[in-house]
Amino acid sequence: MSEKKDVTVESQITPELDAEVRAKADELIAQGVCSTRTARDGVNQATINAWTDAMGINDPRWTSGEAPESMAQVWTMYALGGTKDPHDPLHAMMDWLTERGFRGVLGTNVEQTYVRRLEVGEVPRLEMRLESVVGPKATGMGEGYFVTALTEWFVGPEDAPELVATMLFRVLKFIPKPRKKPSKFVLYPTKNRDTEFFWEGTAAGELRVQKCNACGALRHPPGPSCPECHAFDRGYVVSTGEGTVFSHVMHHHPPIPGFEMPIHTALVDLDEGVRMLATVDVANGGTVEIGDRVEVAWRTVDENLTLPMWRKKA
Repeated sequence: MSEKKDVTVESQITPELDAEVRAKADELIAQGVCSTRTARDGVNQATINAWTDAMGINDPRWTSGEAPESMAQVWTMYALGGTKDPHDPLHAMMDWLTERGFRGVLGTNVEQTYVRRLEVGEVPRLEMRLESVVGPKATGMGEGYFVTALTEWFVGPEDAPELVATMLFRVLKFIPKPRKKPSKFVLYPTKNRDTEFFWEGTAAGELRVQKCNACGALRHPPGPSCPECHAFDRGYVVSTGEGTVFSHVMHHHPPIPGFEMPIHTALVDLDEGVRMLATVDVANGGTVEIGDRVEVAWRTVDENLTLPMWRKKA
């Protein structure tokens, strides 16, 4: 665990509870690898084809016996309706925290490292352990702990395994902060190094589209690498903010904090050639239909968040 921080009198996490959390975390961390799983099926071309089709990737490397690196997690995922491993350290720590009032959970980040590509015919297996529990931490959502699990994927004999990929998966387990005005609560989008340019743009009144500086391809949503040339050289262009409605839906349930129901949402083909999803500014522009021309508008939630909206073009 990290160096202990002072727990203030106002905190919902008492020194006694903090000590319990630390003891439980140390217990699970000391167990080391406590969850293992072997892929039900070996790496195969049919699954690679289905995955690349779903992702919209067309690259000859993925039809010649190699699997994309980012498929590492696919091979050992639970089957539909599968039961989670009772020894899974991440869920063990999360369930323990839930029982003690940390009912909120928020995924914060995933860090994957690829050592080499898997090849058709190989059967990967994973080993998982609890890496760390850091806190207590006061956030806008409430007070809690960052729980991180380390997963490693191997191939080859168990007495001489070869590491092919790793993943650090981190969540925040927290005691929800009491809210006097729930209607003002908003679910904030994740902001990281791949998306910060977009949200900095909305704050400045610009609709920014990610661009590959290597080949010039535009893409949305933002990501770390270009799906066309696989370069990591990221930039952006400022969209005109105009486009055509490709599809739309009226969302009635479940309710979403910060929005009045129903929520009219539209998927728009921007003139720059990418599709973008946002709500429709019904109050000022009315509802939209497929084929309507729209332009971007802005909804300022607070000083930290401005959301794009679609408004029917006059």
